[in-house]
Amino acid sequence: MRITDGLSQNQFLTSIQALESSLSQTQNEISSNQSFSTPSQNPIGAGEVNDYNQALAQSQQFDTNANSAKTNLTTEDTALTNLQSQLQSLRSLALEANSGTASNANLSSIATQVTQIQNSLLSLANTQNGNGEYIFGGYSTQTQPFTLNATGATYNGDQGQRQVQIAAGQTVADGDNGEAVFNQIKTGNGTFTVTAGTANTPNTGTGVVGATTVSNPAAYDGQPFSIVFTSPTAYNIENGAGTVQTSGTYTSGGTIAYDGTQVTLSGAPVTNDSFAVTPSTNQSLFTTVQNLVNALQTGTSGANGKTGLSNSIATAINNIDQALAQASNVQSSVGGRLNTITTQLSASSSQQTQLQSSIASIQGLNYAAAITTLDQQNTTLSAALQAYTVTQGLSLFKYL
Repeated sequence: MRITDGLSQNQFLTSIQALESSLSQTQNEISSNQSFSTPSQNPIGAGEVNDYNQALAQSQQFDTNANSAKTNLTTEDTALTNLQSQLQSLRSLALEANSGTASNANLSSIATQVTQIQNSLLSLANTQNGNGEYIFGGYSTQTQPFTLNATGATYNGDQGQRQVQIAAGQTVADGDNGEAVFNQIKTGNGTFTVTAGTANTPNTGTGVVGATTVSNPAAYDGQPFSIVFTSPTAYNIENGAGTVQTSGTYTSGGTIAYDGTQVTLSGAPVTNDSFAVTPSTNQSLFTTVQNLVNALQTGTSGANGKTGLSNSIATAINNIDQALAQASNVQSSVGGRLNTITTQLSASSSQQTQLQSSIASIQGLNYAAAITTLDQQNTTLSAALQAYTVTQGLSLFKYL
């Protein structure tokens, strides 16, 4: 086969293009700090890198979810701290009002302060996060959860609790709905509550409810009963149907025990005065506050004067204590979830470091070796050009 000048020049140009392509690839590797940029350059390595990148992207998305949940829970934690502070202030005002020395004018002033706290509680219940979402609205994050009404507040949210995935197979609730935090508050001591008289037949004596406890949980069956005074010093225990179960002698400040419960009464009840013992039910915190405001505004002018007021305030204090306990329990749960998120973020950080290290070990560039290769390629290309120039003269530039 005869080798012509044209064939020789074509072969040379092909070689030059191959050298320039290799040189360009090496330059790209150095600029990107990657040993390959397309799957065709390293099919097996590219497949492994793709798998690692997918795992890395998923882990980073979980981190985004976790940080979002952390922000919401931190906002809720702050709101719950402020809630408990307001409830403590409310309790102090109730104790002040129940001192027995406050005039109706003093009680009215205290009622004004309680109303201010009520507004603060409403603001806390309607807390929003940085995105303008209501944290106590359940799934209804765009709807203001609470609005005040004549008997307390209306809850406009739902009972949903959003779950956020922070790792494969692991989710965490990023908040608590207002129904659980503000409305599902047990009355009384959390197990039962004691009410003086009835709405239709208020007591006329000066008997006041004191401490109430469950002395024997195994004996308490949750059935309602009443303590009915047959004289200032004697009482019957009647079941819900009005049937006498037992009788006893009353001493002011003493404890009346029945059905696993203990009820302390003080003062001087009169014949036919009664105290109903019923299982605790759920009551909104806002209802508790509004009932307290009503009692303070009525003052000693209400049924049974100071005694009626004292029993109303004592009931409010018990309910406030239950609201404090509920807020504390929810906050403990929030703290646990924040700890879970912190632990998971730490674990995912380690995982991502390992994934990035694995990617680097496959796709990362040996910079020193790449520089050496680049120098060699430049030298080879320069030598080839010079050699051909010597043998072919300047005709080479017709093809460049």
